[in-house]
Amino acid sequence: MVRVLFVCLGNICRSTMAEAVFRKLVEEEGLADQIMVDSAGTAGWHAGEPPHQGTQEILEKHQISHHGITSRQIHTRDWHLFHYMIAMDDQNIADLQLKKENDDVVLAKLTDFIEDDDVTYVPDPYYTGDFNYTYELVTLGCRNLLKEIKTTLI
Repeated sequence: MVRVLFVCLGNICRSTMAEAVFRKLVEEEGLADQIMVDSAGTAGWHAGEPPHQGTQEILEKHQISHHGITSRQIHTRDWHLFHYMIAMDDQNIADLQLKKENDDVVLAKLTDFIEDDDVTYVPDPYYTGDFNYTYELVTLGCRNLLKEIKTTLI
């Protein structure tokens, strides 16, 4: 089982969106028995809360379930459970590197899977209000990440 953890600051906008989008892509490919997906935040301000209303709305618009997704803070055990930790921006990467427990974990930004040199991070719609653009980037990054992971499943 390949385990993927999406990480952002508060775990109510970007990483929960990525979790929902990636889970749908995994299910559409018939790989739910081979790939597990979750999300977490580097901060615990919103622990136990559902995704932000804007995230819920954009997911519902695209018929993607967010059922059962709740915010949580990253934990030390995650370093031993997950194979991939996919962050949304450079600050998330820096925060994760401070707590790094396992060198075998692939630590990358979601934009590393987007072939556009001008896109270096996924903007936080909590601050920008632009859930559509964040959704576009998350979807593109998730599709390409899944392509890469599928090559390891063969």
